[in-house]
Amino acid sequence: MTRTTTLPARAKAGKLPGVSPNVLLLREELRAGMEEVATLALGERSIAVCAGRDALWLIVRREGHGGVALRAAHAPGGCGEVRTRRAEGDETLRLEFDTVIGRQSVAIRLHEDALPVLRVTTSLRPSAPLLVPFLPRDLYPLYADDDPAGAIGQVEAAQRGMNAGVSYFRMTEPAFGSTLYFQNFTTLNPYFEATGTKPDGAVGGEWPEIGYLPPTAPQKGKPPLDPLPEGEDMVILDSYLAFHDEADADETVMARRYLMLLGAIYRRLELPPTEYRDWVDRAERSLRDLDQAPQATIRHYGFRYIHPYTATEYPDSMVQMSVLASIRDYEAWKKQDIPLLGELKAGLRKFYDPKLKTVRRYLPNVGPDKDKDAVDSWYLYHPLMNLGHLATDGDKRARRLFLESIDFGIEAAHHFDYRWPIQYKVTDFTVITAARDDEGLGQTDVGGIYAYVMLQAFELTDDKRFLDEARAAIDAARGMRFELNYQANLTAWGASACMRLWRITNDEAYLDQSYVYLASFFHNASIWESEIDHAKHYRNFLGVTALHDAPYMAMYECFDSFAAFERYLKDSGPDLEPAVQLLLGEYCRYALDRAWFYYPDALPEEAVASENVRNSYVDRNLSFPVEDLYVDGQQAGQVGQEIYGAGAAFVFASRTFHPVGDAPFRLFCDHFLLASDRPAERAFNFQLSGAEGCTARLCLIRTGKEKLPDFTVTTMAGDRVRGRTVDDRIEYHVPANGRVSIAW
Repeated sequence: MTRTTTLPARAKAGKLPGVSPNVLLLREELRAGMEEVATLALGERSIAVCAGRDALWLIVRREGHGGVALRAAHAPGGCGEVRTRRAEGDETLRLEFDTVIGRQSVAIRLHEDALPVLRVTTSLRPSAPLLVPFLPRDLYPLYADDDPAGAIGQVEAAQRGMNAGVSYFRMTEPAFGSTLYFQNFTTLNPYFEATGTKPDGAVGGEWPEIGYLPPTAPQKGKPPLDPLPEGEDMVILDSYLAFHDEADADETVMARRYLMLLGAIYRRLELPPTEYRDWVDRAERSLRDLDQAPQATIRHYGFRYIHPYTATEYPDSMVQMSVLASIRDYEAWKKQDIPLLGELKAGLRKFYDPKLKTVRRYLPNVGPDKDKDAVDSWYLYHPLMNLGHLATDGDKRARRLFLESIDFGIEAAHHFDYRWPIQYKVTDFTVITAARDDEGLGQTDVGGIYAYVMLQAFELTDDKRFLDEARAAIDAARGMRFELNYQANLTAWGASACMRLWRITNDEAYLDQSYVYLASFFHNASIWESEIDHAKHYRNFLGVTALHDAPYMAMYECFDSFAAFERYLKDSGPDLEPAVQLLLGEYCRYALDRAWFYYPDALPEEAVASENVRNSYVDRNLSFPVEDLYVDGQQAGQVGQEIYGAGAAFVFASRTFHPVGDAPFRLFCDHFLLASDRPAERAFNFQLSGAEGCTARLCLIRTGKEKLPDFTVTTMAGDRVRGRTVDDRIEYHVPANGRVSIAW
């Protein structure tokens, strides 16, 4: 009997735009029945491992609620005899079979966590130098009758650019729940190198054919010329699926669930190592170059101002405030006056426009090649935030300038009804650029940093109108889901504003809304370590692209997000979602290592752009970071060397290196210290901010000529930790979420 391929009524009701031959072929194979090789169980989900006509499939079913089909291996001509092999490590099942393209091995791991995780890793040993012209996507939702064209659902988030290979979807009919698919590109680096490809937007697709589309060389009238080598085992798939039973569409619930599922997968990744970085030395070198290098500063009106890039661009209030606020933190940490700080603060008033009653972007004498009245929406508020930091730190002049400018910031928010455009005229709010895309979205996360500024004003004045403004801005951003992120650091400060609002108001809606900001932030994270081209010379793991669609990670957004997350974690408490504590702690831990490679002296010469730099040039002798690092391995520094990123070293040093009174050492930890005390002259206790099950690097570093004393490091459980001597420090690894005691 001939089978019909007419779509069922339920698929039509879901407005399915169409299906590919792959969907139809899978449906026919499921109807006819495939050879079942093995059966497994993952919680209440059953997994059938099936050999099809041209693939090995894992059919994951939740009884009465549908399922998903995952193509574990592409097998042209069929799988032949599928053999069970001895499982290795934490594998549940290992299978091997020979196909016309070579021998394939499939390792299946089942993790029975609170949120169950399935991992499938597939290796291929080609039988000949193998060109890869095309491979289909690998994931298909199934209706209760195993029909891949019948299930109704929605992809909430998919891979952006070179970031994490994720697809987050929910199936509502039948009620299978929510699923996060994650393709581990770290494992696939040898495939990308062999084929000369990059996984740019490789995970996505259109319902019901989603998942990973392995990158292949563009055809351009001829086939690819880079084959997989004959006879060498190579991982071609490393797929993770994390499952949740619910599929509600509420924005905050969906965001929290995304973070939970991502955290469940993250705990199962083989994480790249980090290294200790001497940010104090880097801060001293940056301070020296800021003060002495002629490329770093310029004088106007008798005052000293920072160049945004090496020896170029006009003084800018965001640049000035970002650098000097970071130096102020470092000065407080050193407990020594830094003369440069006073020089940079002296000229701040020249950015103030007494007619508009606000701090402007440029000085009054900015050149005619700049539109002095044009301002990006976030540019109005970021300088105010750093003024607010100085003001809450007791700086009276900063407080006065902050409060004199605050009402104009509120006026702008009211004019745009808390939905800011990309750019406008500061003189009359005329919109220059309204939106970033065809959806009409402007700078969607400006409301977050605006709210943070309003909360600073509330702290300084106790005036309730500022608290009301913060609430209004956060409330206006509701409904953006995974489109909330415009610029990474703004999104991070928005999350911090939500956390602080929750602490002030005790309204849990703001805690929940913080998860929406964080889900959007981590959606733009490259949760893999690239070894493509020049990327092999630096770290990118857990880096976040500067903008929602930017091709690169940037130092400024990196360290500013780090600072925002410190405040978020210190404002949080035991009610914080554990996955959020995990992801924030890990982001900050990896930032301390990854950020080192923005400095051109940490990279080989060939990895740094030397020609056609957009903003001036890169000077390897200056301890200022380049703006741009690329996950796809392009040369760093194509945008320029951002002097305004010099604040990174001061922020990292002042947050992670801790003097211990008059002791002959200082303490470094790659997690934040939430609390500390000195119970005795030769004892120091502290509580760390990390997540359960994670490990923190703790270093005790010699600060003078004296030999380091003998230390006893003890965990909250009473366990003594052994250290390892490295140069002038002793390194320990301690629980990241516990209390640690040091005695000497």
